[in-house]
Amino acid sequence: MAKHGKKYQEAAKLIDSEVTYDAAQAIELVKKAATAKFDESIEVAVRLGVDPRKQDQAVRGVVVLPHGTGKTKRVLVFAKGEKAKEAEAAGADFVGDADMINKIQQGWFDFDVCVATPDMMAEVGKLGRILGGKGLMPNPKAGTVTFDVTKAVQEIKAGKIEYRLDRAGQIHAPIGKASFDAEKLTENLRVLIEALNRAKPAAAKGVYLKNIAVSSTMGPGARVNTAAFR
Repeated sequence: MAKHGKKYQEAAKLIDSEVTYDAAQAIELVKKAATAKFDESIEVAVRLGVDPRKQDQAVRGVVVLPHGTGKTKRVLVFAKGEKAKEAEAAGADFVGDADMINKIQQGWFDFDVCVATPDMMAEVGKLGRILGGKGLMPNPKAGTVTFDVTKAVQEIKAGKIEYRLDRAGQIHAPIGKASFDAEKLTENLRVLIEALNRAKPAAAKGVYLKNIAVSSTMGPGARVNTAAFR
């Protein structure tokens, strides 16, 4: 196990790993423990009472965080004609069709999210292996395959994030930056957990929200009391 540096060890003294804090308190502590020279991301890890191996217990979706994540995402839209103009007007960073597909095939990846109109998916499908491997493939469930490109682009720019259950039965998601007010981080966390509760699979049995922990990029985590979110 890697030894943590002096800064981390000092920060860890602020947080008792045996204690489960209420959300606002946990976030205050994690903010204090974020001592890196850059504006650290604040992230949440949620362990759910589902079996990630079973298709009927998959948890995946999107949510718009009211205060965003603190990171402006670069959006690429695959569209033609009027829809391409609409995407540009909505604030997309890159818009195109065959030209963009070719660029990606040449190894270009200066974007964070892909949106595609449904009529483009036959062409975009050629990038399945490339984009899929990076988690960038447009997906109807994530709202990134749509003719409403204005809404898609604006929501992504406003702080829409995608959440997805990993193989360990956990959801990892950003909820902002260490420079955010604790109230904004707490509200972002609440909105995310509410979305996870709504996404609870019918097949899930027993306790659904098992553990919630918040942490900064370089700092220690604080456990959050799940009772307030049930």
